[in-house]
Amino acid sequence: MANQEDNLFKNVIAHAKEYGFIFPSSEIYDGLSAVYDYGQNGAELKNNIKEYWWKFMTMLHENIVGIDAAIFMHPTTWKASGHVDAFNDPLIDNKDSKKRYRADTLIEDGIARLEEKIEKEVEKAAKRFGESFDRQMFVTTNPRVLEYQKKVDAFNERLKLAMEKSDLDELRQLIMDLEIADPVSGSRNWTDVRQFNLMFSTEMGSLAEDANKIYLRPETAQGIFVNFLNVQKTGRMKIPFGIAQIGKAFRNEIIARQFIFRMREFEQMEMQFFVKPGEEMQWYEFWKEKRMKWHKALGLGDANYRFHDHLNLAHYANAACDIQFNFPMGFKELEGIHSRTDFDLKNHEKYSGKKMQYFDPETNQSYIPYVVETSIGLDRMFLAVLASAYKEEKVTRDGEDGGDRVVLKIPAPLAPNKVAVLPLVKKDGLPEKAQMIMTNLKFDLRCYYEDKDTIGRRYRRQDAIGTPFCITIDHQTLQDDTVTVRDRDTLQQERIPVNALKARLTEACSINSILRKI
Repeated sequence: MANQEDNLFKNVIAHAKEYGFIFPSSEIYDGLSAVYDYGQNGAELKNNIKEYWWKFMTMLHENIVGIDAAIFMHPTTWKASGHVDAFNDPLIDNKDSKKRYRADTLIEDGIARLEEKIEKEVEKAAKRFGESFDRQMFVTTNPRVLEYQKKVDAFNERLKLAMEKSDLDELRQLIMDLEIADPVSGSRNWTDVRQFNLMFSTEMGSLAEDANKIYLRPETAQGIFVNFLNVQKTGRMKIPFGIAQIGKAFRNEIIARQFIFRMREFEQMEMQFFVKPGEEMQWYEFWKEKRMKWHKALGLGDANYRFHDHLNLAHYANAACDIQFNFPMGFKELEGIHSRTDFDLKNHEKYSGKKMQYFDPETNQSYIPYVVETSIGLDRMFLAVLASAYKEEKVTRDGEDGGDRVVLKIPAPLAPNKVAVLPLVKKDGLPEKAQMIMTNLKFDLRCYYEDKDTIGRRYRRQDAIGTPFCITIDHQTLQDDTVTVRDRDTLQQERIPVNALKARLTEACSINSILRKI
């Protein structure tokens, strides 16, 4: 199974490059580790994902507005946020493979393997007892399961305490106690655990000696927090309200891997929702439900999503969970939902000396609001869409030429190109008629025109970049002004009048068609 997943991941990565979705950055100079460029189709898909998120946040919620804060911020910002002192990864090296790993991730994987053993016991019992199987009864009474669960709980508690106290010796001891071997060398010859700060620093100023050390932002959230009162006052916003932002962030990941899943330069889509203290947990649950609906509305498969509660909370949070997606390398974090309390605004008030309080006209009181955050990695969202859309199929329908095809079944509203306009032959006035149709459609839909090669080969190329509809202009078009519309997913072909094209295709490819499902 793992091998299948590896092959799928490799195929997706190769396909992304071959068809203009993602290129290694600076490839002519042998690339730059964990940095990627989005090609012509990738840029379109990325923009469509942004639009889907932005419209959901700022158009469907009248109490959420968007901003675009600068990447550079005053260096004290990162002192106040805790990033200067606490934005560290605990890293450990294997002396034999010379590979470096995040210690907490190794431990979490080790605990997950224990949880898998519980699931295997449950599966065996379910097969044995059939329909009479009571899962709850089994997991609370079976001695082997109880023993595994006891270990899981104990290791989770130790990990939580070690992370809270930055106890590096205990993290190493956990790796030893869980008998974790290096995935590459298979050995348990580990170094000590060390902390590594993930922020990129640079200098601002014309002369090096006068320069101030500043940082490339490791998250977009702080740009929202420092502008909290600017937005609240100029927008006359009343709590509860949110501020949304899409922007680049930078982390000097030592262990950047898995294609665009973990990169050093990445893009975030974040929304900070400001609420009355004491009401944060109801809003936390509200946004968990809303964000899951947003994901599932895309139709990538409900079974590919799950919630994962954080056992080890960040220093600013009183509740946190991930929405995990079933990537080719298994279930991994796609989006985080966090109750950040008043940590950020309170610290910015302390470090700046400026009041960060909201005056509530209903109670005539001033207070620092609590914050519920939704934060999604745009690049991870891109990978989720691309990987789940990638299919290798045998063609057997509607008289197409059989054989195999690689198709990207990207949801139509997100697809880079919505429509391919294809004259059957490059003569007899068909190209001219095709151009007229394209001119009529291109203001509403991103169209792709092609008149080279057989129609079958052109269909295959459009399948490979995820174009949901192909319009074929043939000799009958000149007689009755109808065209053939081919559906990418079903391969069905339908003859429809040219004057009905725009309405039909615009609705099928509209982002609003997904938003209405939420």
